[in-house]
Amino acid sequence: MKHQLTAALLFVSGIAFGQTSNMNRGTQQFSSPPTDTSTVNVDTTAKELAEAVVTAGKRTPSFSKAGLAPLDNPQQTGIVTRTVLSDQQALRLGDVIRNVSGVALTQQRQGVAETFSARGYSIGVAGNISGIYKDGILVNTAGFPEASTLESIEVLKGSTALLYGNSSAGLLINMVTRKPQFDWGGELSINAGSFGLYKPVVDFYGPITKDLAFRVTGSYEKSNSYRDIVHTNRKYINPSLLYKLGKKTTIRLQGDYLDANFTPDAGIGILNANINAVIPDSRSRFINTGWAYYHSKTSGGSVIINHQFNDNWKLNFIAGGQIVNIDSYGAGLPNAIDSTGNWARALSRTRTREANSTVQADLTGKFTTGTLTHQVLIGASYFTDKTRSEAFRLTSSDGTIGTAYDTINILNMGLRQQRTDIPNALDTGKTVTPIMNTGYYAQDLITITSHLKLLAGIRWSYLENRAPATYNYLKNTVTYGKTAYNNAFSPKGAIIYEPTENMSLYVGFANSFTVNTGTDIYNNPLKPSFINDYEFGWKNYFFDKKISANFSAYRIQNSNLAQQAVTLADGTPNTNSTIKELTGQTTSDGFDIDISGTLSKNVYFIAGYGFNNARYTHSPGGKGSAVEGEKLNNNPQSTVNSTVFYTFTDGPLHGLKLGASAFYTGKRWGGNQNTVGQTPAYNRQIVLPGFWQTDLSAGYTYHKLSLQLKLSNITNTLAYLGHDRYSINPIAPRALTATATFRF
Repeated sequence: MKHQLTAALLFVSGIAFGQTSNMNRGTQQFSSPPTDTSTVNVDTTAKELAEAVVTAGKRTPSFSKAGLAPLDNPQQTGIVTRTVLSDQQALRLGDVIRNVSGVALTQQRQGVAETFSARGYSIGVAGNISGIYKDGILVNTAGFPEASTLESIEVLKGSTALLYGNSSAGLLINMVTRKPQFDWGGELSINAGSFGLYKPVVDFYGPITKDLAFRVTGSYEKSNSYRDIVHTNRKYINPSLLYKLGKKTTIRLQGDYLDANFTPDAGIGILNANINAVIPDSRSRFINTGWAYYHSKTSGGSVIINHQFNDNWKLNFIAGGQIVNIDSYGAGLPNAIDSTGNWARALSRTRTREANSTVQADLTGKFTTGTLTHQVLIGASYFTDKTRSEAFRLTSSDGTIGTAYDTINILNMGLRQQRTDIPNALDTGKTVTPIMNTGYYAQDLITITSHLKLLAGIRWSYLENRAPATYNYLKNTVTYGKTAYNNAFSPKGAIIYEPTENMSLYVGFANSFTVNTGTDIYNNPLKPSFINDYEFGWKNYFFDKKISANFSAYRIQNSNLAQQAVTLADGTPNTNSTIKELTGQTTSDGFDIDISGTLSKNVYFIAGYGFNNARYTHSPGGKGSAVEGEKLNNNPQSTVNSTVFYTFTDGPLHGLKLGASAFYTGKRWGGNQNTVGQTPAYNRQIVLPGFWQTDLSAGYTYHKLSLQLKLSNITNTLAYLGHDRYSINPIAPRALTATATFRF
């Protein structure tokens, strides 16, 4: 009852007070990025180009909540703007996120979802620690979020527990949507390219009345793939309204709908249950059933109310929700391929429904006490999520009951005849798992002198992983699990020294905790993991803030990392990702360097390097314990990002834009973490070599019409991303993409 009351109070406070933050202009008081990639627009004239250059020191990304100035924020952030999204012709979040130093796309699960890693930690897909937000609201990203229609992508690196509670210690990602405008405009574009890509995109906005504006963005995508049999069909629409309620209050309503159909792709497998002896070298080999399907429908909506009391005080209120339905069928994970390539395929039928909701309110203000100046944030948040997962009994046409299907050879797909029939799937039950997360937080940036500042804050979080209910339709029974209750304080503090108006040095500490979802092998709830984050950083702006350079070094220690259990209680292999184990203390050390800016009205660049060493530093000991010193999976040792674009504004080449991007994803480990005394005794980890990917771009703009071309992976590099513990996915080969855009 107290949590429903919390949500009600938040809602009433938001309606009563509202807030005007920069959220409706693409920002929501998220500290300004050291890696702001804002640059010139692709379709502007020479005069407009000069005005369109946005320097790194003047831009504030959206979801840090506190509205701290760039140099006052003791944390590293990064923004990829709409200009870069357009210039790089980005379609997926994974295409975008690699522009931020130290952040990498490390997994593609079933070819329908992405996992991102930074500073030794991963985020992605679903749940209350997915770590991916849209306009400040936590979302499920199964089926790939629509990246091509976004205004920008923001990344907050390091601990975010004070602001967001149960969250990753590595990074958070916020997708910022395009906002309604009070002048008429928009654009129509068509993307076309290799492997049958066809994707029209529409963006249209304007005023309805003097106080009400609208915007509608949408897209349709159809494509095949460099992978045999794989295809994609997607429909997306994002309508929104912006209403000015007087001079101090705005209300923005937004809808979001994605209908995505994919061929689920389990990668190319690994021989001998993760022995790194043979990796099949075919990019195109598809090992799922030919009839496999994955269908997801995501519906969401939000309201954002902003109210500016005066120059010093403002209130921001957000409420939103999302419903995600997933229906899929095909072969399960390739977890038992022998040394000659034989795999006895078992089928997996899945139907899930996730419904989540978010309510949060943030009050920010400035005041003085004596000689001290305070910039404060006071807030509260409430999040709920309920997941329903259905169970099935499979029956073949001959009456055989079970998931066993056929045996294929992944090295020679023509060696054995593959089955093509689709066994009947009887819905036999469901498991409903609800969770709840509420938090209250406060933060104060205290200016002692013009050069010295202190930041202090604390959050109290209360979380319930409520008892899952398992319904068995055949037996007409209901079985309840155990409810896990967790609460904790998450403090944060930092000392900030600013010797000049363009430079800051900081040292900070943050403590957070992660509620570990799922159960252990004995069906008991897992204990939370506590995390300490230590960070030192330097930020500097040059040449009237047109260029920013930044450095940060960190150490993150996790008291007890939770991972999917290797075996069940009876010793058989575990393929259930919700059954986990606490494997021991981990430590992640590393640093990030980035430099970006606009050298002139014609040229902008982005460059960054990240190094990370994440490993086990303590384990429980004894058989089955983690191996101390072993590297953590899915964490590249090094990442490099570099991009440069040049626009000709004079002479016969006026309107021509040329660009190049090069990205490096370093050596990683996949497969299973090793344990002491494991059976079998061979190394379970897969070593995935580092690789470079280089893209070249060219574009030409004439008045309102522009044409862009991109040749990606120009060297046709063959490399791999992790899929799961039993497989890997080859990256895309050389490909050509063209985009024609008309702006009005």
